[in-house]
Amino acid sequence: MGNATEWYDYGVFTSGAIATTIGTVFFPGDHNAVLKSLALVAIGFVVRPFGGAFFGPLGDKIGRQRVLAITILLMSGCTFLVGCLPTYAGGYAIGAAAPVLVLLLRLVQGFSTGGEYGGAATFIAEYAPTRRRGFFGSFLEIGTLIGYVLGNSVVLLVTLSFTAQQVESWAWRIPFFVALPLGLIGLYLRSKLEDTPEFRRLEKAGEKAEKAPLKETLVRNWRMILNLVGIVLLLNVADYMLLTTMPTYFTDTLHINDNTATMIVIGVEVVQLAIIAPLGALSDRVGRKPLLITAAVGYIVLSYPCIKLMQSGNIALLVVGFGVVALLLVLMLAVIGSTFPAMFPTRVRYGSFAIGYNVSTSLFGGTCGVIVTALIHATGNGDWPAFYLMLAAGIALVPILRIPETARVPMARIEVQGVPEAARAEAR
Repeated sequence: MGNATEWYDYGVFTSGAIATTIGTVFFPGDHNAVLKSLALVAIGFVVRPFGGAFFGPLGDKIGRQRVLAITILLMSGCTFLVGCLPTYAGGYAIGAAAPVLVLLLRLVQGFSTGGEYGGAATFIAEYAPTRRRGFFGSFLEIGTLIGYVLGNSVVLLVTLSFTAQQVESWAWRIPFFVALPLGLIGLYLRSKLEDTPEFRRLEKAGEKAEKAPLKETLVRNWRMILNLVGIVLLLNVADYMLLTTMPTYFTDTLHINDNTATMIVIGVEVVQLAIIAPLGALSDRVGRKPLLITAAVGYIVLSYPCIKLMQSGNIALLVVGFGVVALLLVLMLAVIGSTFPAMFPTRVRYGSFAIGYNVSTSLFGGTCGVIVTALIHATGNGDWPAFYLMLAAGIALVPILRIPETARVPMARIEVQGVPEAARAEAR
């Protein structure tokens, strides 16, 4: 639910119709409304590492469940409040204060999101049976895809139900209002859960992080955190490229109708939803690394041909090109919920994950849409999405090859610098 709430927000903010409207109603001037909206999305990523550094070690100290209850309420509340804000101009307007307020809400949301993903992944991984961790871990990204599909679907429903003038005037607020009930449902569900067996085991044994967990996290796990940063580079470039940048690319660069672009994205994401859990289960049998390596090599080899298919002017070929790169993404999405938490010991798992993940997301994920869109506008070359994916994949392949295989290794056996030799032998 937390991941769905987070990605519902991105789905709404980056859909073609709403992205244009947000850039128009909150900022002065008529130029580059889409770029302004994408920059607003990106600005929330600036504070995500700080949120990870705050909420992650806190989750190692007081428990995963308490922190996750806080983050989901902050995320959904900020999205809801964006829909309540007065605009820059018009009858219900406050001028320059409007972009300042929406910016502040994006910063608060980015800070809280910094503690969400690592905590949710840690929570699932520590509850899942060892030999089915890949299957259950895949449900984290099912939340991502459901949230994004829901966000795009609500926007599509609004744009089909109201005129363009009504959407720009007031109907753009409706998708943001939907975030509040999503967050309240998630908060209710999380408040009913016990903390994870692993955290309760450490707490009972008196071994949980107490003093300066941030220092312990960084000093003892910095090498594995750097590996995580490198892998998440590709994950986030692919994730945000396909789920947040490509809808705008379809409309802004390829000049496809807003609703057509949205329906293409939704259709491909529904297919991803159908195969992600079986792929997670497959990783329980063959390991996580084979799927990650296939995705990285696939992006190096296939990104450019796929972008050319999208540019062909044929909708069927566009769907094929987009579908191939989306399939490579789902290979990663299926295993990251089981791979990343298993890179760190229980004592500092939440904090190490949250810091590494959010530093990489801030640097490479949140900026992806703005950089690629700006490069396309500056050079007139529509191939930049492919070049960016290929570069990210080449970098990520190195840490993917370096990390230990953790399929079938119990979470309690994960040591400071990865999986101990005894546990690796047990896994084999």
